[in-house]
Parts: sequence; structure tokens; C-alpha cells
Amino acid sequence: MISTKTLIMVSLLGVMVASGCAVSQSYKEEELGLRKVDLYSEKTVVAEPTSYSTVAAGESKVIQRSFENAPPMIPHDVEGMLDMTKENNACTGCHLPEVAEAVKATPIPKSHFFDMRTQKVLTEMSQARYNCSACHAPQSANEPLVKNEFQPEYRKQNGAQRSNLLDTLNEGVK
Repeated sequence: MISTKTLIMVSLLGVMVASGCAVSQSYKEEELGLRKVDLYSEKTVVAEPTSYSTVAAGESKVIQRSFENAPPMIPHDVEGMLDMTKENNACTGCHLPEVAEAVKATPIPKSHFFDMRTQKVLTEMSQARYNCSACHAPQSANEPLVKNEFQPEYRKQNGAQRSNLLDTLNEGVK
């Protein structure tokens, strides 16, 4: 025979499941996500035009890094610069360390002159790092769709402007 205690527990569980199902709220497809359109059709989707800086290189204001050792955003116009090859890279003309100070550009960090596989310092930029736009992107002037409340913390005073990735790369590795 079933005890009274077991019967009460099973009844309560049944009531909780039934009430949970009865209270559930349903949403229309147009209410889901950020786009607020039918999820099965792209016909009504119209993207907001993206607005990039048109300020020339050397005249732009440096954008603070999002977090320690984050790839910095590109604060200047990149028209005609983004088709990069190992032999043709417009970024290196201003950002190589030996040139950067003279033209007031952010110098390419030491980590780009280091072979991660062999753990050796290189005399020229690593061939694995020639495609700058793989990590660095122009900053759009569009408003974000979602409010970002992230507050970065930098361990060094200049962490928002400079990378120390090569110095901290193996932190915590035994």
C-alpha cells in the first residue's frame, strides 16, 4: 500500500508540473532575437548602414583596447589597404617599430616578431601575422544593439594602449 506521505509528495509534484505547463508564456518568432523579424525569411531584413571612420591615418584618435592584450581597433580609414599579402601589406609602412614612432603610429608588438612554434625571436615579422585584418578591424560608429557593461581591468598602467602578450603568454603554464 502507498503511504500517505508518498501520496502527498506525488500529488504535489503533479500539481507543480501541471501549473508550470499552464503558466508558460509563448513568444512569436518576430519577438525572438535582435532583428525582430520572421526567422525563416531574410526578405524583410534590412541592415543598418555601417559607418566607418574617414579620418586619415595619423590624424585619428587611438581607441582604447577592450581588454588586456586585445588586438587594437583600427581608428582610421582603411580604404584600399585591406587586400593584404605577405609581399604587400600597407599596415607595415607605418606600424613597423622602426617607423612607428616617427609617424606617431602604434608599433607592431614584440609578439608579432616571435615564432610561437619554435619559441624564437625573429628579425622580421612572423609570416603567420601578415594578415592584420584577421585580428584588427576598423571601428564602426554604429550604436550597439545591446548595452555592454563590461569594465576591463589592466594589470599595467599602459595596458589599454600597449600589448604585453609576449611577456605574459606562458603565465600559469607549468
